[in-house]
Amino acid sequence: MMGQVMDAVSMGLVLMGLVFFAAGSIGMLRFPDVYTRLHALTKADNLGLGLVVAGVALQVGSLPQVFKLILIWGLVLAAGAAGCHLVAQRARRRESHRL
Repeated sequence: MMGQVMDAVSMGLVLMGLVFFAAGSIGMLRFPDVYTRLHALTKADNLGLGLVVAGVALQVGSLPQVFKLILIWGLVLAAGAAGCHLVAQRARRRESHRL
């Protein structure tokens, strides 16, 4: 019984994460400028990945595997923030050259 509840919670977390991934992707395609696209994509994808990691963490067998998943999530958060910053900085430079 407890295993079925854990499976259902895990599946729910992963599905919610996928919904956030889809929302971020749609936002990236639909929003009008670079900054709103970056905001939608980074916020939704970071939360989506966090939910997927939480769902998968409930299914793994050991604590070291959970720590690896959390480490991967943290590295993706850092890489996403750095990449977003670089894209926004480039867009801002491009706008200042047009003036």
